[in-house]
Amino acid sequence: MHPLATLNLVGDAVHNLIDGMLVGASYMVSLPIGLATTLAVIMHEIPQEVGDFGVLIHAGLSVKKALTFNFLSAIVAMLGAALAIMMGSKVEGFSLSLLPIAAGGFIYIAGSDLIPELHQELEVSKSLIQFVMILLGVGVMALLAITG
Repeated sequence: MHPLATLNLVGDAVHNLIDGMLVGASYMVSLPIGLATTLAVIMHEIPQEVGDFGVLIHAGLSVKKALTFNFLSAIVAMLGAALAIMMGSKVEGFSLSLLPIAAGGFIYIAGSDLIPELHQELEVSKSLIQFVMILLGVGVMALLAITG
């Protein structure tokens, strides 16, 4: 296997382990927080996994092998969720400590990587769509917080 494929799979497995831990820990806080976290993880995993699939194909794997290995690295998220639930039941304040750290990481990524990228768009209509989508995301999270 090409080293690029191995590196991608290991990195994706670690990424999915952490995502699973966040999802598991969030359900320990509350159902609405769990749903919000699950929705956020799904929305960022879709393009992530498509990109990973492309990297695996580029590294020389067949479509079947790329799909299989990508699926196996995604399953690691379930291990992360189980680990978080087990740790959360034994470590006082585990979930309440993990979630703000994760939220801070997402805010950092948005502020340092995503928002500067949005500023590259010069068409007003596309900028307006981006702004509406950001407001929609904030609205969904606010609605989940209010109903919880």
